Amino acid sequence: MESYQFTSISSFDKFQQALSSKIRNGFVIIEQNDKLPYVVLSRKKKQIDYTFHILMTLSTLGFWSVVWFYEIITAHQKKDILVAVDEDGNVFEEKCFSK
Repeated sequence: MESYQFTSISSFDKFQQALSSKIRNGFVIIEQNDKLPYVVLSRKKKQIDYTFHILMTLSTLGFWSVVWFYEIITAHQKKDILVAVDEDGNVFEEKCFSK
C-alpha cells in the first residue's frame, strides 16, 4: 500500500520555518512524525531573576511590577504545543494538554 503525500514543498518549508522559530524560542522536540508531518514541542518552566525585578520595580516607582507580574504568570507554566500541516497544506499550532 502506497502512502499518500498531501504536503507540497512550500507547505513543508512553512512547517520547517514554524518549527525552527519555536526551537529558537526555547522549545524542545518530544515527539515527531515524518509521515503525517507533525511535531510535539515542550518548553520547561523559566527561572525568574527576582533581584532584578525588585530593583526595577523600586527604580520605576512600581510601574515595573506589571511586567514582573506578567513574567510570573507566563514563566511558571510548562507549555506543550503541536505544530502540524493539515490536508490543505496549512501549518497550524495547537496547545497540548499535559498531566
